Amino acid sequence: MALGILLALFGGTLVCLQNTFNANVKKQVSVWSTTALVLGLGFAASFAIGIAVEGAGLFQFEAEPWFWFSGIVGIGVVTCVTQGVQLLGPSRAISLVMVSQILFGLAWDTLGWLGLEKVPFTWQTMFGVLLISGGVLLFQLGTVLEKFASLRRRRSLDSVR
Repeated sequence: MALGILLALFGGTLVCLQNTFNANVKKQVSVWSTTALVLGLGFAASFAIGIAVEGAGLFQFEAEPWFWFSGIVGIGVVTCVTQGVQLLGPSRAISLVMVSQILFGLAWDTLGWLGLEKVPFTWQTMFGVLLISGGVLLFQLGTVLEKFASLRRRRSLDSVR
């Protein structure tokens, strides 16, 4: 379990790093060029590593045919998150991605969709999701609330004068 936690944390670090890089690339080229570059380099690297590590076993892929197209979903991931990072900044965009992943992951686990084993829904799970989502919402609204408080302070100072 400890290894799973470490890998998940490292994966999250890599996602944030990749999306920050992607947003910087997108400043110079279109989102489609960025997506093609990211997915193309990812394919080349994973193919080369797969051949080196698994050899011919790399081509023994047994899964439901619709799962073979998950790379197409990657186009949406890279496109949406890259633009989100550019528009919102890395911490804001990634925190929203995280909440979306948690909510959809919970739904898919609970409903047993996409070949997943059903996981019972508990109130503790819902409380955890609400707590995380509330923290992200507070984080997202932080600057808005700060601006609002600053505006109120200015107005109260103006009314005293």
